[in-house]
Amino acid sequence: MKIGIIGAGFIGGSLTRRLTAVGHEVAVANSRDPETLADLASETGATAVWAKDAAADADLVILTIPQKNVPDLADDLFAARKPGAPIIETNNYYPQQRDGLIAAIEDGQPESAWVSEHIGAPVIKVFNGIYWKHLLEKGVDAGTDGRIALPIAGDDVDHKKIVSDLVDQIGFDPVDAGSITDSWRQQPGTPVYGKDYNADKVRAALAEASNERTDEWRAKP
Repeated sequence: MKIGIIGAGFIGGSLTRRLTAVGHEVAVANSRDPETLADLASETGATAVWAKDAAADADLVILTIPQKNVPDLADDLFAARKPGAPIIETNNYYPQQRDGLIAAIEDGQPESAWVSEHIGAPVIKVFNGIYWKHLLEKGVDAGTDGRIALPIAGDDVDHKKIVSDLVDQIGFDPVDAGSITDSWRQQPGTPVYGKDYNADKVRAALAEASNERTDEWRAKP
């Protein structure tokens, strides 16, 4: 597939490395000049591009940027992707640590629903809860005992199938985590967040989640 990645931090960089390693064509962008990604491009064979060009003709786009920066994205940033191409978003809301207060999320809107609303397109939530080094280094073949599983939330069945296949390709078991309305179950502070669980434990953790944000994951008054 032709994949555009918007954001080249720890998760974006790790996905660039993993996706190129299994044969995908990747265009990667950050918020700066493509030349700042020359080393990553040289290492992986990915193409460093401006953010406005990352989605061009893409079969799939990955958005992996700080939550607070989502409203600053260009309105037409995803318009040039192929018709029906899924958009993955890996974001998390870190109010105390980075993002400040986002009132709608504080009031209970799922983080991914907020992202979808701002970019004007449906999203699939995945890769938000795994430590980047584990994403980069702990993918293993299907059927391997203890294989890490990743929850995938979204509303489009076909998009979820495409994303599930991609997750499997890079070494993780995909677990259907329900709709975007349900995606709060994998947000920071929930039982599944940050855990290297297998598929059964991921399902159990999703079922145990509470939609009340804990103090660590709320903005301070």
